[in-house]
Amino acid sequence: MSIRLIIFALTFLLSATDVRGEEFPVLFTNVNVFDGVNEELIENANVFVVGNRIAEVSTEPLAAANARIIDGGGRTLMPGLIDSHVHLMLNDAPHLSIYEKPWPYVGAQAVAGAEAMLLRGFTTVRDVGGPVVGLKDAIDQGVVRGPRILPSGAFISQTSGHGDLATSSAKLSPYFTGIPDKATLFGWGFVADGVPEVQKAAREVLRTGASQIKVMAGGGVSSYFDPLDTTQYTLEELKAIVVEAEHWGTYVAAHAYTDAAVQLCIDAGIKSIEHGPFLTEKTLKRMAKEGVWLSPQVYLFGMTPEELNIIGTPAEPKMRQVNTDSDDVMKLAGKLGVKVAWGTDLFGPPEKQALQPLEFRARTRYFSNVEILRQATSLNAELLKLSGLRHPYTEGALGVIEQGAYADIILVDGNPLDDIELMVDPATNFRLIMKDGVIYKNTL
Repeated sequence: MSIRLIIFALTFLLSATDVRGEEFPVLFTNVNVFDGVNEELIENANVFVVGNRIAEVSTEPLAAANARIIDGGGRTLMPGLIDSHVHLMLNDAPHLSIYEKPWPYVGAQAVAGAEAMLLRGFTTVRDVGGPVVGLKDAIDQGVVRGPRILPSGAFISQTSGHGDLATSSAKLSPYFTGIPDKATLFGWGFVADGVPEVQKAAREVLRTGASQIKVMAGGGVSSYFDPLDTTQYTLEELKAIVVEAEHWGTYVAAHAYTDAAVQLCIDAGIKSIEHGPFLTEKTLKRMAKEGVWLSPQVYLFGMTPEELNIIGTPAEPKMRQVNTDSDDVMKLAGKLGVKVAWGTDLFGPPEKQALQPLEFRARTRYFSNVEILRQATSLNAELLKLSGLRHPYTEGALGVIEQGAYADIILVDGNPLDDIELMVDPATNFRLIMKDGVIYKNTL
């Protein structure tokens, strides 16, 4: 063992708490490593984990005293997966989670959903709307099991916007009745209009511990009363939200579908566009030129209203339009060099969330296997770095297998670079899942 490796190991053993890591160091032997970046595997490698970090990746034998040895049997060792678009608190239809179900029940659902997501191999997620900070804290403290969470907290929406979650067009606004809305009371979202109100909403969101801000800048499928073609918020309002995020060293992500909405978002300085199913070549070229991220949901946008069980609701015709148009956007995004994140947005009942890995299969129409795997690991980690000073996990790198990176590891039964279908069935093919140096699944 080199002097460098000894010093690295001792640093962790003496300073780290064993609450987060295994009792002993872990040495993976006989593995082929996909490091999250390179297409070529590091063959017949050894990966040494000390505490919650990767201490060494080597093709040479490693002498690791008192280490737990795990023989990978020639399997592929790769980084834990990252999903850039989840809503961990939404484990029912939105109106049920927000307005109808008792709050302890909603929390219990979220705990179960977070653990299930971890056991699908997702060790980090960006939550883009909802009161998830408490769940994040419980996971970080080891109270419950789940992925690392970069929370957006309450989303910000204009009146009648995508985040104005009324299920009746006859809803009476709290601004006129003085009756507070449950979505606001429980931290799901803030309806704010005008520059002073959006400034206050953004500051409230940041105060609650958000890693980034989520704003609704256009119409959506799951909101009943805003048409998909609407552009929401003015440039001045969006700029005000961006300024507040920048004052805290972070960024804004925006729900937006159309060219008009996305062009306005880019003008305002927004860095991540969620969805974008109706974008044209002109807007995608601008996104590529200015480094603005596109976070699309390929599998979800291919699901029909029948599959989503929304027949007869106001969402049905909206979803049919999304089904028709989103295919062209994905073809253009890859061709034009847009930074494409890997996200799913499969909130709702557990059986719907369990479809999360099907995003790997859906993307094969547009990207190569290695491009898809990079999107779900190192590229998503690059997106998360936009949270800057508000990023809660900066001691090590995410989305890669390298010295000093967080020990977020999956051991795959086969080589997903050759066969991406292996990623679709994590229950069978993910033989080991480690997050933060702790093994949560091991079927070797």
